[in-house]
Amino acid sequence: MKPLIFRSIEEARGRFGPCALAIGNFDGVHIGHQALLAQAGKFVRQNGFVSQNAIHPAALTFHPHPATIVAPHRVPPIVSTLEQRLHFLGVAGAEHILVLPFTAETALLSPREFVRQILVGVLHTQAVFVGENFHFGHKQAGTPATLEALGKEFGFVSQFVKPVVLRGEVVSSSAIRRHLAEGNVARAGRLLGRCFCVEGPVVSGHGVGSKQTVPTLNLRPAPGQIVPHGVYVTETIEPPTNRRWRSITNAGTRPTFGGEELTIETFLLSPLEGPAPEMIEVQFRHFVRQEQQFPSPEALKAQIMKDVARAQTYWRRLKKPNPSIY
Repeated sequence: MKPLIFRSIEEARGRFGPCALAIGNFDGVHIGHQALLAQAGKFVRQNGFVSQNAIHPAALTFHPHPATIVAPHRVPPIVSTLEQRLHFLGVAGAEHILVLPFTAETALLSPREFVRQILVGVLHTQAVFVGENFHFGHKQAGTPATLEALGKEFGFVSQFVKPVVLRGEVVSSSAIRRHLAEGNVARAGRLLGRCFCVEGPVVSGHGVGSKQTVPTLNLRPAPGQIVPHGVYVTETIEPPTNRRWRSITNAGTRPTFGGEELTIETFLLSPLEGPAPEMIEVQFRHFVRQEQQFPSPEALKAQIMKDVARAQTYWRRLKKPNPSIY
């Protein structure tokens, strides 16, 4: 079941609650974020109804990133687009989602007014689930202790979820960004609980690949989304039909051809049957090599064939080719 998505306070008023609410930026909706939603779901199963109304597991997220308003020089690249974030929040169990537009006015709300006006007045929150380091309100003045005190005053439960630690590493969006910047897509995928993916429309390339190297599907990433540079084993999916192809993908600037703009070029390992996709999702599974400049298109084509062989070996060795399992 797809979640109900509300993109403003006005849309949510009178339609959102009562709810068990997870709050966060949720960039990537990684396994730590999923733990918050799991606790909200557990609360709903244990409590069920309030005043004859069903309690919904829900999420409150912000768009754009709060740093866009309060610290524009520190806006991080995004792991997932807003639409990806909403999809993954639904998969994690959120039945209602409020995308709170983060504006200068929102940034000025005191912790008390944020709770009184939004959490209680609009969302009818019965329980709030946040990380142990959660801060909120004007200048991040609200602390977990503040939230707990306000919860007692306004009549909702506050629960603070410990960070998820995976193989000695605290799971966070910043850790995932670091792994992606280093090309470690497998590690990033473990923290996400699924493959890192980029999706978007298929766009026309420069016409060089089909003539001098190999034909590719070219993807335009969303503005501001982090893209790991290099060559990767990938799986390419057409979202509307769920057609899937094993593939090899180069993300970079095409130095052999003097490129400067970021491009994502995907070569399918099996023939493209039927109509060419207009929209694709590329799931990054395994690092192959860094992007490099070659002396000629022929040398690049030879290297691509070697990359293809490595990708085919990867798929042969993978016992369960399920994109959600590592």
